[in-house]
Amino acid sequence: MGNIVYYTTSILVLSVFVFIFLERKYPYRKGLKVFREGFWVDLIWYTFVQSYFLQIIIFAWILYPLRQHYLANFNFVTNWPIVWQVLFFLVTHDLYIYWFHRWQHHSKILWKTHEAHHSNKEVDWLAGTRSHSVEILINQTIEYAPIILLGANPIVIPIKALIDAVWGMYIHSNIDIKSGKLQYIINGPEMHQWHHADQREVFYANYGTKFAIWDWMFGTAYLPNKKPMRFGLYYKFPKDYFLQHLYMFKKVDEDKLLEIKTFKAYYDLRPKLFKFLGLIKEGQTFSAEEHVMEQQPHQALAEELK
Repeated sequence: MGNIVYYTTSILVLSVFVFIFLERKYPYRKGLKVFREGFWVDLIWYTFVQSYFLQIIIFAWILYPLRQHYLANFNFVTNWPIVWQVLFFLVTHDLYIYWFHRWQHHSKILWKTHEAHHSNKEVDWLAGTRSHSVEILINQTIEYAPIILLGANPIVIPIKALIDAVWGMYIHSNIDIKSGKLQYIINGPEMHQWHHADQREVFYANYGTKFAIWDWMFGTAYLPNKKPMRFGLYYKFPKDYFLQHLYMFKKVDEDKLLEIKTFKAYYDLRPKLFKFLGLIKEGQTFSAEEHVMEQQPHQALAEELK
C-alpha cells in the first residue's frame, strides 16, 4: 500500500508540471498567468488545508468505523480483478456526479454548496480544487463509501484518487485541445471550460466530469465552435476562503467588511507575506484595494436574471 501511494503521489506531482507547461505552450485563453487571481487560496486553503482535514473526517470518522461495525463481511467486489474494480467505481461514481451536479445547478439550496466552485474568474488546472467543504464532504463520502463498504481492494482508493485528481486538473486546464469525436465519450477542457463560463447559454449544460457521454445522452451537452467571453459568477462573491464558506449560510458583502480596520488588516496579511517571501512582485497587489476595484459584477446580466 505504501508503494502505490508513493507512485500515485509522484505521478500527481509530475502531472502538475505537465499541465503548467501545456498551458503555457497551448493556451485556451492567452495571457493567463500561472499565479492568477485566487491561485494561493486554491492551492493552500482548498488543496492542502481543506483536503487534509476532510480526508480525516471522511475516512477515519465516517467510512472505516461504518464498515468495521456494520458491514465488515459485505465483500461484493472483493474477488474482482483490480482493473474491473477501478472501472466499476469510476463509471458508477461519474454517473452519480453527473446527476448530483445537474441537481446542484437546478436547486437553490444545493447551488449554495457549489457556487464557490464557479467563482474563479480565471480557470486553469488548479481551479477545480475550489469546492465548498460541504460539497466535498457529500461527494467524497458517497464516492468512497461503496469502495470501502463493498470490500474493494484497498489500493483502489489511491488509484481512483489519482485518476480523479489528474482528470480534474485536465478538464479545468487552460489548454486548447480538440478531442474530435472522443469528446462525445471522454470529457475535456473543450466542454468544461464552457461549463465555467459566465454566459447564459451554458448555465445549465456540460455537467459531466470524466465522461462527456452523460451530457450527450441526457441532452445537456453544449459545444459551440467558439470560446467563452468571460468566466465565473455573474454576481459578487467573496475572494477570502472563510467568507466563501460563510456565504453558503449567509450572504456577506466583502467590500463592506473591508471598511473595518481589523478585517482589512487580516485581508492584506496574505499579500504582504507573499511579497516578503518573494512569491509576488511589486505591482501585484492581491490586496483589499485590488478587491474593491476588480470585484465588479456584470450588473446588466445580474439584473436580468433576478
